[in-house]
Amino acid sequence: MIRIAIVDDHPLVRAGLRQFLADQADFLVVAEAADGQGALAIVRQGEVDVMVMDLAMPDQSGVEVLAAIRARAPDLPVLILSGFPEEHYAVNLLRLGANGYLNKECDPEELVRAIRTVARGRKYITAGIAERLAEGLGGPAARPAHESLSEREFQVFLRLAGGETVGHMAEGMSLSVKTVSTYRTRVLEKMQLTSNSDLTYYAIKNGLIQ
Repeated sequence: MIRIAIVDDHPLVRAGLRQFLADQADFLVVAEAADGQGALAIVRQGEVDVMVMDLAMPDQSGVEVLAAIRARAPDLPVLILSGFPEEHYAVNLLRLGANGYLNKECDPEELVRAIRTVARGRKYITAGIAERLAEGLGGPAARPAHESLSEREFQVFLRLAGGETVGHMAEGMSLSVKTVSTYRTRVLEKMQLTSNSDLTYYAIKNGLIQ
């Protein structure tokens, strides 16, 4: 049996997933959570084989939750099931340690295949993601600007785009203000932008925040 945890802030989504996954003879939903803290509590219990997780979290971003999961359980397969289009997030999330990325509009049978794939310790790569990864081989000019960011830079970028101040970010990420300011400078340079407003506009335009 593949023991599955579902992390989504919408009760109806969790209920629908639980009911659908229960129809698979080799699936067993053993845990659910509505936010990042709940997801980490499940990880600490250590009794799941696959975590199916949304990106939208009420307490912290799915990107940060994924990073925290990787720090605590580097081998736990995490499949991202998000309402955000895969072309905007998938490549970065795979770099951050996700084992697969699916949009919530995917075919239900694809979700089943993805769970079985990541449970075997493999990455689940859709045709669309594979195409974007291949485009990335062409060099930085062939990739969206945010895909050139490191893991930490990407987290800083999303926080800045969401309107957080450097001081608040420093506290939330357990970093010094100077360090966060350095990351902000790098992000702006790599993305060839000049202000936090530019970052917010870019993020909204590219569907990275709502």
